[in-house]
Amino acid sequence: MPNSSPADHEPIPDVRNQVDLQIGLVGDAQVGKTSLMVKYVQNIFDEEYTQTLGVNFLKRKVKLHSTDIVFSLMDLGGQKEFINMLPIAAVGSSVIVFLFDLTRPETLNSIKDWYRQVKGLNDIAIPILVGTKYDLLINLSAEYQEQISTAAIDYANVMDAPLIFCSTAESINVQKIFKIALAKIFNLTLVVPEIRDIGDPLLLYKELGNNIQKVKQSKSPQRLS
Repeated sequence: MPNSSPADHEPIPDVRNQVDLQIGLVGDAQVGKTSLMVKYVQNIFDEEYTQTLGVNFLKRKVKLHSTDIVFSLMDLGGQKEFINMLPIAAVGSSVIVFLFDLTRPETLNSIKDWYRQVKGLNDIAIPILVGTKYDLLINLSAEYQEQISTAAIDYANVMDAPLIFCSTAESINVQKIFKIALAKIFNLTLVVPEIRDIGDPLLLYKELGNNIQKVKQSKSPQRLS
């Protein structure tokens, strides 16, 4: 009987595929880009974040069946002096998340400029439009809620971008932003109900964001819950 070496008894390593995806977060100052990124990656919310000076960077790994997905999140400071750093967040990103503050309509108006500048750098990234601070929006008048929601829907339709209202403070729709991003990149079926009623945290994605070039993965799963 032949002798067995220690190597014969070593466990077989878990061989997994890894896909690295960059996601850029852009929008005006103080709309909540850093808060969203830190909440998603570290599950922490802090009202005392200082303004981003340049670009913040965090990573999170998620498992999708036999594949490790590594999100590299790039948060660009919203001040005008940092616009020259936009290529860091935009070039190479599979998804660009455009954020605006639901309580400050001027930050939604600014999305036009952000969208135009990003498209000039990366015209194949999938756009996602995110309204932040939903927990503050619900304290405002029903008339205002309808106005900002209707305007956001119009922007999303023009951009062909999924629209999501979120709150990092109350953990509303934070995880779903990145589930939708993943589903759009790999053309997966996402089993998450849409939310369409004005006054609720809108979640519209099934008919939006489907016309952009997507990462091709021959063995990617067809369902994401």
